[in-house]
Amino acid sequence: MIDYIISNTKLPKQSVKNTIQLLNEDCTIPFISRYRKERTGNLDEVQIGEIVKLKEQFEALEKRKKAILKALEEQAVLTPELKQKIEATQDITTLEDLYLPYKKSRKTKAEKARQNGLEPLAKIIMSQNVNDIESIAFKYVKGEINSVEDTLEGARHIIAEWINERTDIRNNIRHQLERFAMISTKVIKTKAAEEKAQKFRDYFDWEERLRRIPSHRLLAILRAESEGFIRVKIEIDNDKALDKIESRMIRPDSYRGNNACAPSLPAGREQIELAIKDAYKRLLLPSLSNEALQIAKEKADESAIIVFAKNLKQLLLGSPLGEKRVLAIDPGFRTGCKVVCLDAQGQLKYNETIYPHPPKSDSIGAMKKIGSLADAYKIEAIAIGNGTASRETEALIRKVHFKNDVKVFVVSEAGASIYSASKIAREEFPNYDVTVRGSVSIGRRLQDPLAELVKIDAKSIGVGQYQHDVDQTKLQKQLDVVVENCVNAVGVNINTASKPLLSSVSGIGSKLAENIFNYRNENGVFTSRKEIKNVPRLGEKAFEQGAAFLRIKGAKNPLDDSAVHPESYGIVTKMAKDLGKSVHDLIGNKDVLQKIDLKKYCTDSVGLLTLEDIIKELEKPGLDIREQAKVFTFNQNIKTINDLREGQLLPGIVNNITNFGCFVDVGIKESGLIHVSNLSDSFVKDVNEHVSLHQQIIVKVLEVDIPRKRIQLKLHK
Repeated sequence: MIDYIISNTKLPKQSVKNTIQLLNEDCTIPFISRYRKERTGNLDEVQIGEIVKLKEQFEALEKRKKAILKALEEQAVLTPELKQKIEATQDITTLEDLYLPYKKSRKTKAEKARQNGLEPLAKIIMSQNVNDIESIAFKYVKGEINSVEDTLEGARHIIAEWINERTDIRNNIRHQLERFAMISTKVIKTKAAEEKAQKFRDYFDWEERLRRIPSHRLLAILRAESEGFIRVKIEIDNDKALDKIESRMIRPDSYRGNNACAPSLPAGREQIELAIKDAYKRLLLPSLSNEALQIAKEKADESAIIVFAKNLKQLLLGSPLGEKRVLAIDPGFRTGCKVVCLDAQGQLKYNETIYPHPPKSDSIGAMKKIGSLADAYKIEAIAIGNGTASRETEALIRKVHFKNDVKVFVVSEAGASIYSASKIAREEFPNYDVTVRGSVSIGRRLQDPLAELVKIDAKSIGVGQYQHDVDQTKLQKQLDVVVENCVNAVGVNINTASKPLLSSVSGIGSKLAENIFNYRNENGVFTSRKEIKNVPRLGEKAFEQGAAFLRIKGAKNPLDDSAVHPESYGIVTKMAKDLGKSVHDLIGNKDVLQKIDLKKYCTDSVGLLTLEDIIKELEKPGLDIREQAKVFTFNQNIKTINDLREGQLLPGIVNNITNFGCFVDVGIKESGLIHVSNLSDSFVKDVNEHVSLHQQIIVKVLEVDIPRKRIQLKLHK
């Protein structure tokens, strides 16, 4: 396993070995990357994540090997040579090729021919020594076989199967597919005029090298195919492929190739040629072109999942406003605007519906209500959802004269409706309907995006690229890792955290999260990290993995509100004692901390890397790695796509990132696209190097296509 991982990652052997050991001890990625740096050689969470992935791949490969070896033993066909080949195999494709000749299949044309006793005839043909093959074939006419042609056809089916099972032939065609395969599409004419088909119009008649097709285009083509609008074909040079097979199957002294002047081949060899064509058309090309397309799809999936993971990370680590009193509005026209007031901890204090927009148009009453609520609940910020009627509501709120300084924010609603109808929302607010829950979610997102967004299935947040078309298991696994890494990078206040947030803490999971939640409700707030051990079923391992990521505000020991692991409290105490000070005296005291000679405190298990992290944490304990939320205002004159003009400069917020560019919210229903070519004057390798999710930017309008509701933008620097 270690060699397998090293060959795929090029990481140091000792780092890989120790990381695997830690993983086998049920340690989590956040814990290993943060608190076991000496053991891993300072590997980060991405490198450890790659080791986890390759470890799972290797284990799956070994499991498959065992299953194949067992099947071959049961068939009594396992030779020492075959066993050695199987055990030495390092990839699943080669493994399945080795197993292919021994797969039990009773329905093939070749198997039927064998049952009719035609395998000896196939072997005679393959000897390439017989001229009068028909006389020999005549001897096999019996039972279900009615003619010489039937015997020859049956023999060819057996030969075709042998050809199909040849690893060298399969690999050669794979090589050709890998290098030269073209993917082409043809529209299904009966569907071409359908409205849903129009978004795939670019791919009605398309051709491109399979190896060069970008992931988003391949996924779009495959979606168009699955929805029944186009047919997809994978093609290579058939003549070249057939020549390659013939050169391997037909003896050189009789191989004709493309020489038309060569004498005609003996009948037996003509049968081999026919078998080759049959094997290629019926067996090899369909299966291997599907395999090539599947490989391309897996690469496209991987690329799309990476894009989604990057976007999700940026979204989860979005700027929090912090513990401020918030009035949140879920805007709407006919059904009104749902208003809620939240305290600094996100608890619902009041809710109401106002009707400032048509058809009721009670803007005066709505403004008075907002003003009085802001005063009554000492509101510090207002969060407005960015859906229907968002701009109109924002314009209204900016007309209200508040007694205090109240900041106004427009907040993404993506996934809020999913949360409001979820089991989590029902548990949190059993006595309120979905509209109130949705407004609460908008307000809480402003206070702490991470704490709120973990309650929503990541796939529903809407920052992905063809997320519904990729492998859902792989996607879910990757997104779970992102959520876990983000939650643990920020840390969690154990006394205010929801169950979903607690369940993402290293080593905790959903069951222990529920136990923590229930313990808190029964016994009141936690006052120290030691107390966490009192939670039912939370053993030493879970405490080791999770304690440092759980924060306790106002704890007697200041380290309980820091990222310092409880296992290192003794070191910090010794540092303080050696300086003649208390632990409290060290907190935030940069001058004193810089004087500490860290080498004095190195042990077999704690090295300089961990000690440097401890000092950094003591300088600013519990520092939030996220930036503070900033107020942002759209251009107030732009309300619909019809207001846009070429050349305009507009403020916007990046709301999605893809491989081909990024989408920007400019304050109207339709998001504009900055194509990768318009992000910079130079070549753009990675979109994330130029923009980040939720970044506030200035864009220039290049083109407005009102019928197709498309907006082309350029990043203005």
